[in-house]
Amino acid sequence: MLKSVKMSEMDKKLFEAAKKARENAHVPYSNFAVGAAILAENGKIYVGCNVENAAYPEGNCAETIAIGAMVLDRQLKIKKIYIVGNGKNPVVPCGGCRQRISEFGVADTIVISHGIDGEPMKQNFAELLPYSFSSSHLEAKE
Repeated sequence: MLKSVKMSEMDKKLFEAAKKARENAHVPYSNFAVGAAILAENGKIYVGCNVENAAYPEGNCAETIAIGAMVLDRQLKIKKIYIVGNGKNPVVPCGGCRQRISEFGVADTIVISHGIDGEPMKQNFAELLPYSFSSSHLEAKE
């Protein structure tokens, strides 16, 4: 059982934005609608919803689309991300999205995962993906 999470006013704004984005998800195959809302370093909120494709692995996750919207606006730092999906259990980012969040977040970036019928789970990115692969691994070693 999840412990109760205290929601800030910004968390509530992100939840509403993610919930609204989720309503636009294109999910004719799985019927598993997901919305994501990112708070970027500039204070703006960027949203995305999942978009499925008949060639199933070719769909896009809500987090990916929200990150794309953020980057399109020349923002490169995620301060907080809120993900909302179906059910009672927290909907956590898939492995690919965790790596994408790693590219634009830091260890203390807040990730809030929420099943719309349950309680949200709040954690920092280091808890969600310990030992993540980052650009520091690509730096030349002498």
